[in-house]
Amino acid sequence: MKKNLISRLLLVLLCLMLAEMAPAEIIERIVAVINDEIITLTDLDKYLEKLKSGGLTDDLLIPNDAAKQEMLKDRKKLLQTMIDEKIIDSEVKRQKLEVPIERVEQEVRAIAKRNEISRDVEEKGIKFSQYQDFIKTGLERHSLIDHAILSKIKISEDDVLAQYSAIHGEAADQSFEYTVAHILFLLEKGGQKKAHERAEIVLNKLKSGEDFDRLASEYSEDPNFSSGGLLGTFKTGEFSKELEQVVSKMSLGDTSRIVQTKAGLHILKLIKKKLVPDPKIEKAKDEIRGQLYDKAYKKQFQAWLEQVRNEAFIRIN
Repeated sequence: MKKNLISRLLLVLLCLMLAEMAPAEIIERIVAVINDEIITLTDLDKYLEKLKSGGLTDDLLIPNDAAKQEMLKDRKKLLQTMIDEKIIDSEVKRQKLEVPIERVEQEVRAIAKRNEISRDVEEKGIKFSQYQDFIKTGLERHSLIDHAILSKIKISEDDVLAQYSAIHGEAADQSFEYTVAHILFLLEKGGQKKAHERAEIVLNKLKSGEDFDRLASEYSEDPNFSSGGLLGTFKTGEFSKELEQVVSKMSLGDTSRIVQTKAGLHILKLIKKKLVPDPKIEKAKDEIRGQLYDKAYKKQFQAWLEQVRNEAFIRIN
């Protein structure tokens, strides 16, 4: 730790000395110090030329052409990307995540097979040793990032189905599964008018905030009464039209108006509602899961990167 601190102080001192060398000609200029590393103006210019010429770049920090074009127009963005690379590589060294040459060769062969290309990259103006270094660095960086953030990404089935509904809406041809509770009032106990009066009393108690489960236990006339007034779990089309028309428009936890069926008068409560897997949804699920994963990965990566930036020693001239 003491050795690193001394190294950093020497680098900062060097920066200050170079800045004070006017009007003497400056052969090189340090533009940034990151931990024990430096970025010079020559480094910056070389990186810029690499971007212009289509050289090898890491998609971890330059994920698409839009990001590349932004860096070509803004040298501050370019410098920040170079600083981020130094920080990540410093973390790789600190955590001793160096990849052996055998693993690099394995990845080179896999890439060649996957893209049906030759190992000979020199015909594209890239030395094979440079290509190996690029693959090695990429493997080490991704190993670090995956180790840091993969455990924090959880994409549940509910997340996927909710995203499907957000994209496609709840179309009429979609199937749902409902878990419903009810308080039942039998018509044979004094006729419809008396049953309706009993139902109105309970409905008013619900509106005033009284607990549905307790009221169901106290007032429901269902001969097959279950705890909480549970009526059961049904898929679209599996229970009466009168009930389904009401339940399909309810939100989770809602209680209904008084609904009449052949069985009597009901006050309903929607406990659960979920999409039932169908071929259309199943086909789209993998794609949606991938999109949600990519979004979560980018979010976690940026949060992690911000954290290691704050922990690093960075000086920009």
